[in-house]
Parts: sequence; structure tokens; C-alpha cells
Amino acid sequence: MIPARPPVRPARRYDYLTEGAEIYRRSFATIRSEAELGRFSADEATVAVRIIHAAGDTGIAGAIDFHPQLVDAARSALAAGAPVLTDATMIASGITRRRLPAGNEVRCLVGDPRAAELAAEWGTTRSAAAISLLGEKLAGAVVAIGNAPTALFHLLELVADGGPRPAAVIGVPVGFIGSAESKRALADSALDLPWLVVHGRRGGSAMAAAAVNALARRDEMPA
Repeated sequence: MIPARPPVRPARRYDYLTEGAEIYRRSFATIRSEAELGRFSADEATVAVRIIHAAGDTGIAGAIDFHPQLVDAARSALAAGAPVLTDATMIASGITRRRLPAGNEVRCLVGDPRAAELAAEWGTTRSAAAISLLGEKLAGAVVAIGNAPTALFHLLELVADGGPRPAAVIGVPVGFIGSAESKRALADSALDLPWLVVHGRRGGSAMAAAAVNALARRDEMPA
């Protein structure tokens, strides 16, 4: 086996910041200076800031909306050991396990072969079918949906039919078809599920994971 050559640092051709802690500090200082955070409680603001950081867009602050019980409900559920259930493996991969307060399970069943079979039978997406596969695990769980509007609609329909009720729902699916409508349906629902949404078409796995990470540990506002 030929030993690998040690890497050679390339010649610096651009003027850019390289110190990780300073990049972090300046990033959150920029968010605090540019984003409109005044309408959030202190706990909501810490979550909103993490979502803004994941989006790279301080303008998204105006689209972030919280049910008044979302932060307390999600944090209490996580502290009690509730699982985090997601609609996309990217969300599950983005959740920092060491932040979770009780070694919480993180689970996504979109890749389960049964999801494809149910989706074909029901005429829906695998993401939506995977929500039903979670079964009783949904009861008291923190659900983070950042990819498929169909998964969020399906969850609402499941609960409306008397199915298991999550403790909290992070509803930030992204896309041009159904995304804004699914988040509006969650926020306007009479089911009284504690929710977090990013209204409109924007959303995604990074924002969903960032929200879970912020809720998992009671951080102060990043300095």
C-alpha cells in the first residue's frame, strides 16, 4: 500500500475569514442586527435565530410563526424522552444527537419498503405513507416535517381521524405545490397541536433540523 502524501495547503488567493469561532460570532451578530426579532419571546427568538442561520436569510424572520405553547411543549416532550420523528432522512442526519436531553430516538421511515407499497396503494407520496407507518410512536412525539407538504397534510388528517397526537409539530416543508397551504392548514387547525411554521414556500430539512437542535437544548441567544 502506497502511503498517502500529506496534504499541501493551497496558496491563499482570496481574502476570507478562516477562524471558526469568529465566523460563528459574526454570523449571529449579523442575524441579531438585521432580523426583526422583537415579536418573539426570548425562547422563541433562540429558535428563530437558528432557523434564520440555517436559511442564510434574515428576511425569513417575518415568516416564522409559533403556537404559544410550542417551545414548552417540545422541550417538555424531549426532556421526558419523546422521540423525534421526521419526514426526511436529511432532517434526521442534521439533528445533533448530543443536544438531545434524554438520548431521544430519531426516526424516519420514508425509506422503509412498506412506505412505497402504501404510497402506491393509497395514491400518495412515500413521505405521507411513512407518517402512518410511525403508528403509536406519534403519540407525544416531536414531529419535524421539512420536505413534503403531503406528509404534513397526512399528519393533520390522521390526527383529525382520532389518530395519535404528537406533542409538537415543526411544519416547515419546502416547495411550490402545497407547501404554503399545508403550513396554513397546520396553523389554522382546530386540532390545537402546538406548532412552528415558516409561512410560504420556503422551508426545508436544514431549517427543520435547526429548529429541533434549538429546542433540544435550552441555549441562551447565540452571542
